[in-house]
Amino acid sequence: MRTSSALYLLLLLPFLAVAQTTAQTANAVAPRYRSEPLVTHMYTADPAVHVFDGKIYIYPSHDIDAGITDRTDGNHYAMRDYHVLSLDQIGGKVTDHGMALELKDVPWASRQLWAPDAAFANGRYYLFFPAKNKAGIFNIGVATSDSPSGPFKAEPEPIAGTFSIDPTIYGSDDGSFYLYFGGIAGGQLDRWPDNSYDAKAIAPTGDQPATGPRVAKLRPNLLGLAEPVREIVLLDEAGKRITAGDEDRRFFEGCWLHKYKGIYYFSYSTGTTHKLCYATGSSPYGPFTYRGVLLKPVQGWTTHHAVVEFKGKWYLFYHDTQLSGQNNLRNVKVTELHYNSDGTIGTVDPFTD
Repeated sequence: MRTSSALYLLLLLPFLAVAQTTAQTANAVAPRYRSEPLVTHMYTADPAVHVFDGKIYIYPSHDIDAGITDRTDGNHYAMRDYHVLSLDQIGGKVTDHGMALELKDVPWASRQLWAPDAAFANGRYYLFFPAKNKAGIFNIGVATSDSPSGPFKAEPEPIAGTFSIDPTIYGSDDGSFYLYFGGIAGGQLDRWPDNSYDAKAIAPTGDQPATGPRVAKLRPNLLGLAEPVREIVLLDEAGKRITAGDEDRRFFEGCWLHKYKGIYYFSYSTGTTHKLCYATGSSPYGPFTYRGVLLKPVQGWTTHHAVVEFKGKWYLFYHDTQLSGQNNLRNVKVTELHYNSDGTIGTVDPFTD
């Protein structure tokens, strides 16, 4: 028996060694995420977040697997509708309120319902969203509802004077609302020099000033612009405009504005370097001076976010690709933000040690 057992053990050792090595390798490469997806029954991304009536409402884009292999200008991000999510507390149950708006119900749109945002004013809820029109050019539309969860009814035409993608709304202390938008490359912002469309426009490169996002105050009814669109200027620490070649700091897409202790914080995605950065200023129009990295690169190509205060704490909502491992099938997450005494924000790592 002893001889047989010893022989059996000798024969088994190589297999045990392989199994141990495989387990060690798996443990070494498996991501350890800081946060888990808020919902798993569908793919969600690009969260815009607001607190309405003491509850958190999330307005994400809704990723689908459309079977598109042509990735020119982000065609594989083929979203067709919006769902609204809500929760009573961070870490609590998330409610999916179902379909809030569908592409087929937007008269002017042809495809690609990308990242939206929402606002409350005049006793109504407003959903702002980008989509390509019949000519394949991005515009920004608006839809309204009596409920923060929808359903929303779209206006028959996009907002005049708007273009590109990623609308975000900031409501100021005086009751005014500002619309921010823009995304270079697939978001087409580079085609709008001087806010006029030019399909042959050449994007800035190298030491040329980077293309800036846009901002305009909305009319009191939030259905149109109250003024011409302005370009936002982003500055480096020396007060010089950030250049197109500075891909660690220049604007790519996905902007958000919030206010903390009297300072405006403008945050955005750098795109190719996969960071969320932030800059600060004294006016909702900017200019904004670069301050640092808000979120290190997540799993996946895109990065998009919202910053919101809830019950005395600040939170960062963002997305990654934990559920699918595919860039166009993402999932929304949340983690707490922490401010330093000098007004800077502690950089969030989407992974844990």
